[in-house]
Amino acid sequence: MRFGKEFVSHMIPEWQEAYIDYAHLKTILQDIQASRKNSDSNSQNTPSFARNLTRRYNRDASVFDNHDIVVNTVTRDEEELETTTTTTYETTFLKAGEAGGDFEVTFFRTLDREFNKVNNFYRLKVETARNEALALHKQMDALIAFRHKVMDEKKPSVFDSVSVDINGLASEAGSSSKSREHRVALADLMRNDDDTSKESILERIRMNKTREITPLTAIKTILKVHKQDELKFTRENLKEVEKRLQIAFIEFYQKLRHLKNYSFLNASAVSKIMKKYDKIAKRNAAKLYMEMVDRSYLSSSDEVHTQLLRCESIFIEHFSNSNRRQGMSLLRPKINKERHLITFSTGFFFGCGVSLIVALGLITHARNIMGTLGQRTYMETMFPLYRFFGFVVLHMIMYAANIYFWRRYRVNYSFIFGFKQGTELGYRHVLLLSFGLGTLSLCAVLVNLDMEMDAETKDYRTVTELVPLFLLVLVIAIVLCPLNILYRSSRYFFLAVLFRCIAAPFYTVNLPDFFLADQLTSQVQALRSLEFYMCYYGFGDFRHRRRNTCTSNIGFTTFYFIVAVIPYWLRLLQCIRRIIEEKDLCHGYNAIKYLLTIIAACLRTAYTLNRGTTWNITAWVFSGVATFYGTYWDIVVDWGLLQRGCKNSFLRDKLLVPHKTVYYAAMVLNVLLRLVWLQTVLNLKFSFLHRETMVALLACLEIIRRGIWSFFRLENEHLNNVGRYRAFKTVPLPFNYEEDGDHNN
Repeated sequence: MRFGKEFVSHMIPEWQEAYIDYAHLKTILQDIQASRKNSDSNSQNTPSFARNLTRRYNRDASVFDNHDIVVNTVTRDEEELETTTTTTYETTFLKAGEAGGDFEVTFFRTLDREFNKVNNFYRLKVETARNEALALHKQMDALIAFRHKVMDEKKPSVFDSVSVDINGLASEAGSSSKSREHRVALADLMRNDDDTSKESILERIRMNKTREITPLTAIKTILKVHKQDELKFTRENLKEVEKRLQIAFIEFYQKLRHLKNYSFLNASAVSKIMKKYDKIAKRNAAKLYMEMVDRSYLSSSDEVHTQLLRCESIFIEHFSNSNRRQGMSLLRPKINKERHLITFSTGFFFGCGVSLIVALGLITHARNIMGTLGQRTYMETMFPLYRFFGFVVLHMIMYAANIYFWRRYRVNYSFIFGFKQGTELGYRHVLLLSFGLGTLSLCAVLVNLDMEMDAETKDYRTVTELVPLFLLVLVIAIVLCPLNILYRSSRYFFLAVLFRCIAAPFYTVNLPDFFLADQLTSQVQALRSLEFYMCYYGFGDFRHRRRNTCTSNIGFTTFYFIVAVIPYWLRLLQCIRRIIEEKDLCHGYNAIKYLLTIIAACLRTAYTLNRGTTWNITAWVFSGVATFYGTYWDIVVDWGLLQRGCKNSFLRDKLLVPHKTVYYAAMVLNVLLRLVWLQTVLNLKFSFLHRETMVALLACLEIIRRGIWSFFRLENEHLNNVGRYRAFKTVPLPFNYEEDGDHNN
């Protein structure tokens, strides 16, 4: 791999603008190379006598001037803080009068600007890390005092051993009893001073409230039931403090590693570009320039390395029982490597799925299933049960495609979603799960179809009708399985986010929460399939393969409305929660969008069940308003497109996908796919398609639209992080000192 690609691949995505612009510097070198080729061709056309004079002049000049550049160090005082100074470097090119010298002047001017940018950014981040290290040091002092208070160990302390050693030394030296008593008193005084210092620390701190709010604490907040922020020296609080500090140290360690990598990469980039310059321009400037780089803060400061060693030492001692292997495994978790078995299994299940689809088509054609009397009954009973798995598989395939393109265009999705390092799934893992579920579902369809088409058995057996239910129970059991198989951390992460979505008003809303809730709004038909599962098997219609008893029930009709509303209702509650917490009216406008969508969905459902002109008109009006509002929100707010005055017409200034047509096509597709509700109000029917098939196709189009939306939504979120250089999570610390004021450290 060439250095340019390797350089980009190792960048911290959110800091990419703070790195040296290696590609631009290479472009300037190409201009230098082109200008030198032109000058060489022109020199060949000059007379030989003139060329000899030129060579002699250059040879004589080299005796007096052995350097091509001079690097100057400029120190400036900051205007805001008089005590703070910044160091910049300016390079003077001494041979600007030669052919192509103006390009070389531009090269060094650009290189200086880029290096000064990197050097100042690194200095700023190291200073921030230094402040965080001081805060963590104070937190560790509080933790040790807190732990000492909780454990109340009766073992001899360090000062007891000091006393023993002093007494032993005294006896060995034959000192008098008076001297021994004096030394014992000194050790007791040191022990008392240590206890006093710990007590003084505990008197100056209080515990910070955790950001995670449970339903119980939310209800207490509403009822204004508050507890005193006092220190309770319990083992439960100690475990909570240790857990939070452990996370804080791991996050701080990752920051230090990123800073060290940032320094190494940029220094390597300068070295590479200077070697290329010397080779192309036939100069000897790399040595002088790299000497300046080695003296700069970027390369000479060892503070990050020192902090790394100190962080490792503290973490191993206090959080892994002095077990270095265990501690380093937490600080440096192993990165999941792509295994050939995953690729092979994905391809295997994909091939099986395609084969089963072909087999299903051939069996349907050979037995003329579509022309039998039971075809309509099958489409109204069994098809709604199986299409649930089709919706899930399609959504997983869209998510896998998103992961592939997020990685390709360096969208840091694992950081945005908050995945634990080393546990995030790649697109191959998601495709493996989706193709595996698809293969399992198609096998169930074929088994069910084969049992139904038994020529000797005209009646429907119970085991035949229970195949879809068995498959659903199996999938739910796998998702809830407590064993460490089939990506348990990802399954539990999904379940935790899903629970927070369901309990939307009682939890702080983070990006994974509302992102998953938005995905659920595109799975209304899947939720209705789950409703049909409960109805079909709950009322016993599966014994006779009919849905009359189920669908004619008033409870089914009522719940048919509720299911269509639930995902949008959850998003509405999340918006209300964010309005209360963040005091941002933007979330209020977003809540109006979901309220309009709820009304439109209810009206379209009512029109589907009760045909009439009044229902048709109201469904038209509210669906049109909701579609216009939602489309505007998708494109302008969620995607950040259609910005005024940007360099990319009707888009935004920063684009990750190099082809602008992709964004225009996405906007058009979003509008068209949002209009699929027209089929409901226009009552479009096709003779060759059953109604349930039409519903499934429209639901698939909505899932595809959601997949497209997901890519650009996360791209916009990533660009916001890049603009703020936000590459790390903010970890709340457990303790707060009184001198720090009433805020979290």
